[in-house]
Amino acid sequence: MREKSFLHMFQGTFPQLIAVLTGTIGAVSDGMHYGWTAPVLQVLESNKTHIHLEEADHIWLESIYMIGGITGLPVTIFAVDRIGRKGSIIISAVIALISWILIAIADRSIYLYVARFMVGLSGDVAFVAAPMYIAEIADKKIRGFLAGIIYLMMLVGILLIYAIVPYVPFYVPSIIGAILVLIQLITFPFMPDSPYYLLQKGKDAKAKKHLQRLRGTENVDVELSEIVAAVKRQKSETGRPQDLIISKSNRKAVLIMFVLNGAQHFSSISVMLMNLHEILAAANSIYMSAELAGILFASLMLLAATIADFVVDKFGRKGLLTVSSLLTGICLLVLAVFFSLKNHHYDVSGISWIPVVAVMVYAAVFKFGLGIIPIVMTAELFPARVKAMGMTIADFFYVLFAWISIELYQRLAGLYGHEVPFYIFSGSCILTAIFAQVYIPETKGKTLEEIQFILKGVPFPMRSNSLRSESLSHTTIEDKDNKNTNSNKSTKSIQI
Repeated sequence: MREKSFLHMFQGTFPQLIAVLTGTIGAVSDGMHYGWTAPVLQVLESNKTHIHLEEADHIWLESIYMIGGITGLPVTIFAVDRIGRKGSIIISAVIALISWILIAIADRSIYLYVARFMVGLSGDVAFVAAPMYIAEIADKKIRGFLAGIIYLMMLVGILLIYAIVPYVPFYVPSIIGAILVLIQLITFPFMPDSPYYLLQKGKDAKAKKHLQRLRGTENVDVELSEIVAAVKRQKSETGRPQDLIISKSNRKAVLIMFVLNGAQHFSSISVMLMNLHEILAAANSIYMSAELAGILFASLMLLAATIADFVVDKFGRKGLLTVSSLLTGICLLVLAVFFSLKNHHYDVSGISWIPVVAVMVYAAVFKFGLGIIPIVMTAELFPARVKAMGMTIADFFYVLFAWISIELYQRLAGLYGHEVPFYIFSGSCILTAIFAQVYIPETKGKTLEEIQFILKGVPFPMRSNSLRSESLSHTTIEDKDNKNTNSNKSTKSIQI
């Protein structure tokens, strides 16, 4: 019976799945770029290539990627609203293709710098545009599953770059990455566009046609009318930056994304990805080669994220996020206690296997919820008129907290030992679990419109008397906003 229910969830969703797969295959390339420095710098340091690097290049080749991402923020806001979600994904793929070509032909470090900057920018655009596109084309019953695919693709890319770089010539990863991006550029332009975006641009007939393609049926009038109502309501917003603060629902969305993006990196994921071998070495826990440790770590993350992606629409976002945060915090606490014992001169030789087990379990439990739920929820929480700004700000938080967590780890570990940052990261995970349980709404099985009502704290109107309900919903939301902002002015628009 459960198997039938599971299969029923995917019934009629094949066109959506194809659109998402073709739209996110470039994320494998992005994952390869994200994990590129860890194995490639080891190869470059061994003088097995024709490119000579100075010591400072090692740091800057990592940093320039983040700088490109921050630089891409205004480009992202412009692109997703003016060019569209689909067009932005295609432009991002073109930039990624150029970056792989530069890396393949590089004979000096300057080529690598330019390529890393470009792919940081393109990755920023893609990881805002693609989740928006997915959320707006997906049936609510599998929206969580489809939204998680982009993160799975990225993890495949990380695993791929870890697995192939140590064993092939320098240019081979660039060829593989370029082929993946070319597949996306050839297939994705033929996929349907977002009905939400098309309606925003006044292309009503085209929106209906594309929605029919996505649902695999001609009978989409009910859903289309709901999308039309949502777009009309959201068009009344001005889409100004201050609207992210003025509206109650937007404030709550910004706060949730601020906390979740901070929680991801203050669970030490960036620290782990960039310092895994150093952490295990400091614990005297190298029971396998560095290459094998990286491959196993990435494989566990991919496996856990895949399982989470299949169950996120069954068990919900909130439960997975809470459980994952608690278990991640426990793993980091175990690691911190081990370093405390070691640094206080206790004999830990008999339990030196604990750090290896802790980081591998960490890889699994982190990606089972905390590592995938934030990107699923990012595209769900913001309404259409401020979605580009909201998701770009969320992406900024992501890059910012990644940098802060790495700086915190390096400075505290150098001054006080490895246990101090890991105690902080563990405490952060436990606080995240509490925040998720108390403050974050469950968005499983809800339309994007229903989620806005939940964030407002306003009951979602019944659709049986749609015109009357819509009118009532306008009045209810306006009254609630007016009360919350202590305004005596009447409003003509609804802030959702």
